[in-house]
Amino acid sequence: MLQKIYKEKVIPAMKEKFGYTNTHAVPKVTKIIINSGVGKMMNIRKGKEVTDSDEGVIEGLISEFSLIAGQKPQVVRAKKSIAGFKLRAGTIAGIRATLRGERMYHFFDRLINISFPRTRDFRGFEKKSVDESGNMTLGIPEQIIFPEIPHDKVRQMWGMEVTIVTSAKNREEGIELLGGLGMPFKK
Repeated sequence: MLQKIYKEKVIPAMKEKFGYTNTHAVPKVTKIIINSGVGKMMNIRKGKEVTDSDEGVIEGLISEFSLIAGQKPQVVRAKKSIAGFKLRAGTIAGIRATLRGERMYHFFDRLINISFPRTRDFRGFEKKSVDESGNMTLGIPEQIIFPEIPHDKVRQMWGMEVTIVTSAKNREEGIELLGGLGMPFKK
């Protein structure tokens, strides 16, 4: 769906606005990175550190993350011990998934057309959330905005960060690209 909108509406609009002569020079979304840290879960569990043996929490997080992303996430382990963060080398620090191609467009479509409208008091994103390279990073506080997550099976709330990486050369092109694809920006 979004690929069709990109080809039929966004490319001609951006060619006209920015003067591109070649269709392949028009900026596009190259990948979407979804990540979530498990540090918050370590502190919630009454001072107990989440380890590999605590399968219930980590496995639940990975299965819910897989439903949201549409692919199995990569488990990220701490490289160094940091006492201030109560982190030991080798423990699970977070999970992430990089989406490209059709999965990326499918996730992006669900994000802007289904998940954001389900968010309470959602009024859109500030245009300043797009960086100077045309990329955008969003914080999602709860995983239950996604329809794939059954509300009665949720054991613990967790958030995630979604980074939309574009091939735009500057902020203005990134805003135009994401707005053309349907990203809800504030007026």
